Amino acid sequence: QVQLVESGGGLVQAGGSLRLSCAASGRTFSYYAMGWFRQAPGKERDFVAAISGRGSTTYYADSVKGRFTISRDNAKNTVYLQMNSLKFEDTAVYYCAADLNYYRDPVRHRLEYDYWGQGTQVTVSS
Repeated sequence: QVQLVESGGGLVQAGGSLRLSCAASGRTFSYYAMGWFRQAPGKERDFVAAISGRGSTTYYADSVKGRFTISRDNAKNTVYLQMNSLKFEDTAVYYCAADLNYYRDPVRHRLEYDYWGQGTQVTVSS
């Protein structure tokens, strides 16, 4: 079992930046891909970014490409989401997720992920 704990959310003005962190329990962190998703009120949980276990492969939603960067530090069992040039429409609860299908390339669909964090709120004021 994997436990995921997100942090780093908050209130920021449009154009600003935030960095989210997600700390994972367990000793096999580098074996599996991690993803970030977000859910705005009344909407589905959408894919934001994903990264392979070694960090060599990353994918992004078109809406965040060029503004957000996903990375990971396997020595710290932590994945990050650096968010720059934030827009009002980025406002949502952000979730990290773990895909425990070892060594698989990162995937975009939320149903492929096995464990989820509790979420962290990001609010961008216009």
